[in-house]
Amino acid sequence: QVQLVESGGGLVQAGDSLRLSCTASGRTISAYAMGWFRQAPGKEREFVAAISWGGRTIYNLDSVKGRFTASRDNAKNTASLQMNSLNPEDTAVYYCAAGSTTGELARMRADYWGQGTQVTVSS
Repeated sequence: QVQLVESGGGLVQAGDSLRLSCTASGRTISAYAMGWFRQAPGKEREFVAAISWGGRTIYNLDSVKGRFTASRDNAKNTASLQMNSLNPEDTAVYYCAAGSTTGELARMRADYWGQGTQVTVSS
């Protein structure tokens, strides 16, 4: 079992940056792809970004290209999502997840999920 805990969310203004962290415990995440998802009020959860165990990244190009960057530190058992140029449309609960591949995560298929952290962007 892998337990995932997100942190770093909060209330910011449009144009600001935030860095979300996902801390894993229970097992090493080095063999997993790590993904980030978000769910806005009244909307379905959507895929944001994922990073393979070796550091290759994929992004949901329609929403975050050029603004969000996924990274990981296998030695610290953590994953991160750097979010720049935030806008009100980025307001959502953000979740991290661990899965077998980045492709599976992009298809919303994860083995483990965190509980989420709220990000609110005011205009």
